[in-house]
Parts: sequence; structure tokens; C-alpha cells
Amino acid sequence: MNDHNRLFLTGLWLIVTLELRQRVRGVSWYVLLGVFMLLVGIVTFLLWLATSAWLSGGGGVFSTIIFFVLLLGTLVSPALSGNAINGDRDAGTLATTQVTLISTGQLVLGKFLAAWITALAFLAAALPFLIFAVVLGEVSLGTISVSVLVLAAELGMIAAVGVGLSGILTRPLFSIVLTYLLVAALSLGTLIAFALLGTATQQQATSVNYQVVESTYDEQTGKQSDIVCSTAQTSTYPVPRFDYFWWILSANPYVVVADAAPGSFDAGGHPTDLFGQIAVGVRSAQAAPELYTEYNGCDEAANGYADQQSGIGPTQQEIYDGAVPSWFIGLFIHLLLGAGALTWAWRRTSTPATHLPAGSRIA
Repeated sequence: MNDHNRLFLTGLWLIVTLELRQRVRGVSWYVLLGVFMLLVGIVTFLLWLATSAWLSGGGGVFSTIIFFVLLLGTLVSPALSGNAINGDRDAGTLATTQVTLISTGQLVLGKFLAAWITALAFLAAALPFLIFAVVLGEVSLGTISVSVLVLAAELGMIAAVGVGLSGILTRPLFSIVLTYLLVAALSLGTLIAFALLGTATQQQATSVNYQVVESTYDEQTGKQSDIVCSTAQTSTYPVPRFDYFWWILSANPYVVVADAAPGSFDAGGHPTDLFGQIAVGVRSAQAAPELYTEYNGCDEAANGYADQQSGIGPTQQEIYDGAVPSWFIGLFIHLLLGAGALTWAWRRTSTPATHLPAGSRIA
């Protein structure tokens, strides 16, 4: 490592340590972590009872805790990172830092890393409960490692967006609110957009049915003979095309975490945790609906309904295995979003500034 890189890392770590010391200086931070651990403990205990985890394993408990950490991260991280840069500008300390040997890149990246580490503290606080879920069994090493790593990346994305907006916008309140709105758009807006667009885009489906009008039933064989069949009864009805818009869900942070985790299914092909349930729901949206169906009750009556099982659709595991994973698309979008916000913040914070918005504080 040359001297230039060493100096850059030294200045970067200086900003990180200063930010972290400022965040943990008061008791409120420790109270927040304590409340979080208490909530996770209560949720873990209730899940342990409600899901009979001591018998069925801790897969459901583990996945729920991961989502709980992500939920709290989306609620707390914007407030902690959304004023990282413009808050210093309002306090008159940003200009003091910029006249030192600290570069703009070190300043922006240092504040981002500090915000990310702060968000990861919630994940660290949940580790005892995650370990408890793993001890219960039925949680694979792949599920543990992938879900934790993707969760950490999602928390980093939220921190990057918050710090980036704090450098782009001059008012801390606006940057915090906009960070919350952006997180809400990814978490809830994608679900709303998927539901509305899929419902609004409809196509006509046709169903043709043949029913038994008259027959002779044989009690010994369970079959019918001398069957008189009805004419074709055709009906049409609108079908929503959710398969056109499944890709919108790939940008949802919860979908990214769930779809990235390796699927875990029981002998009947049913998901054993919350990851699998969400992933199956999202991947099933990729399948196009059947626009033409035909049911011949006369043939089934003649065969004694021996082939009833043939009409049962694929299992949830088969749906999961037959669809295309989408988590990497969402993760790539989030990485671009975070990197773009930090790059824009670096350009807006760079000194000397050739142009400042009206009302901006210099020192």
C-alpha cells in the first residue's frame, strides 16, 4: 500500500470514528438498542410458541427476525443518515472540516460507513436471537450466510441513500423526509404499483365446460354409462396480467432478501420459512394465466373420476424451481441507487464550490 492510499484510509477512518463517537455519546442510542433487543426477544418468544418451533425447527423464527431487523433499519436509518452532511452545514462545522486535509471523498464515504455501521449494530443486537433460531434446527448454512449478507447490503443501501441526499439537499428535514419517502416507495410503492398495474392490465379468458346431463351409475365400479353430455358451455371473463409487471417486485428490499435466500421446502413441497413463502409468491407472478381452459365432466364421469389428481397444479417448490430468480436485479438497482446518491453528494459537497443554492450556509 502506497503513501497516498494510506493517507486516504487514515482520513477516512478519522471521519468514521468521529461520527460514531458522536452517535454513541448519549444514552439515547443505548436505550434504542435496548428497546430493539426487547422487541426482538418478545417476537422470538411468541414465534417460538405460535409456530411450535421446538418441533418444526427455527426456519420461520430466523426469517422473521431477519425481516424485523430490516424493518427497523428502514425506520431508523433514514433518521440517522438523512442529515449527516447538511446537519453539519447547519451547525457550522462542515466548513471547518473542509478546510483541513480531509478530502470530499473521505468526508462523504466516512459518513456513509459510519451510518452503515450504525445500522449494522441492530443486526449485531439481534445475533443472540438468530443463534437461538439456528439452534432450533432446520436452518441451512446457505440460508444463514446469504440472508445476513444481503440484509447487510440492503442496510448499506439505505445508509448510502440517506447520506447522499443529505449532501444533495441543503435542508436536513427535507433530506430525511425524502429518504423515508424513497424507502417507502421501494418497500410499499412497489407492491402498490404491481397490484394496480396488474389489475388495470386485463385480458379476456375463455372457459369451455361439458357437463353430464343424464347417465346410469354403476355402484360397483364407480363409473357412469349411457352418458348424455351437454353442449359446450362457453364463458369469458377478464384476467389480470400480473406476469407483465413481476419485475417491479424485484426492487422491493424484502423481496430481495427473501428471493436471495436458498429455498427450503418440506416433503410436500411447502416452504418452511417466511423467505420461501414470499419468494414463491413473487415467482408465481411470472407465470402467465391460462387464457383458454376446458373441462369435460363427461370424460371424468366415464372414467369414474380416477384421474382427479391429474388436474392438480404444480407444488410450490416446483413453482419456485421453475421460475427465474429476481433478487440480483433488485440488488443491482439498489447498488446503483446508493452509489449514484453518494456520487451526487460528493459533487455537491466538493470545494471550492462554484455555485451555492440561495440560503446555503458556508461556515
